[in-house]
Amino acid sequence: MTLDPELAGLMHHVAGAGSFAELLADPSGLERLEAFSAGTAAYAAPEVAVRTVDVPGPNGPVPVRIYVGAPDTSGDSPAAAGDGLPALVWVHGGGFAGGGLDMREADQLAREVADRTGGVVLSVGYRLARGGVHFPVPHEDVLAAWLWAVEHAAELGADARTLCLGGASAGGNLAVGAALFLKDAGRQLPAKLVLAYPFLHAELPVPPDLPEPGDPGSGDLRAEGIAGLPRILRFTADDCRAMVENYIGGPLLMASSYAMPGYADPAGLPPAAVLVCEYDDLRHSGELFVDGLRAAGIAVEARMEPGATHGFLNHSAGLRIVQRGLQFLAGEVASAKPFQ
Repeated sequence: MTLDPELAGLMHHVAGAGSFAELLADPSGLERLEAFSAGTAAYAAPEVAVRTVDVPGPNGPVPVRIYVGAPDTSGDSPAAAGDGLPALVWVHGGGFAGGGLDMREADQLAREVADRTGGVVLSVGYRLARGGVHFPVPHEDVLAAWLWAVEHAAELGADARTLCLGGASAGGNLAVGAALFLKDAGRQLPAKLVLAYPFLHAELPVPPDLPEPGDPGSGDLRAEGIAGLPRILRFTADDCRAMVENYIGGPLLMASSYAMPGYADPAGLPPAAVLVCEYDDLRHSGELFVDGLRAAGIAVEARMEPGATHGFLNHSAGLRIVQRGLQFLAGEVASAKPFQ
């Protein structure tokens, strides 16, 4: 496989950029990211009903943006059968310190999943790990949003028993950490975990054929593809350590299993759907999590998106590769069955 040609055509927008954390620290960083995301294909976001509520939490109100698609009335959907709308609580990525409800990985994804499923997506505006904010604040914000969604599922037209929880990259970490807490606390678990290129391990076991940024490839096509990516799309051991230490406010050894859930025993977690990217230094984190779930006897639907790079759902949904990723996630939400 090779890098997706549509994604490759966008690389000039971030050529010469530093790490993701450095780009977010640049005042023009979000504009550069949007230029990188815009793509070249025409795209109009689906029209869905949108409103924002402030959910009470231990650290203050948590903004949750609610997207409701038009339900399928053909008789083939769960809602048409009287079982409630498909529903997902979604957590965006951004290295714990960046991103927000307006980024494509949040807003565009929520609109698309709500539209494709005819269901409900609740996108969580958790507090970011900056300005003195550290774990467990973002974790607690996600828990507050989940508990609110369970309590209010019926009035949203959804069935709390089939409510899914998911996220992308650092948001995937927050989703799994929340699920572990819910399991340990004896609270209602998601029907399914729905994850996109999750970052679950502070120190990634790196396959030996993957070069560090700036190093030549090994002759392996995947290694050469990754070596040719802009620096911003690479994750070194130092990048991962810095993200985690900023998130937890201290050294890696301070991280609990709720903060770095890839190291926790997954027994008792619900079924999962995990999307990883072919050209991603963090791919192995998602794959290790899938292996752990399967070893624990948990059903997992895993997809490796050929030609994709980390964060590809932040690109325009006018791109075919983004459409494929969105369809996978929407299909997994729509097919969720009660877990408990």
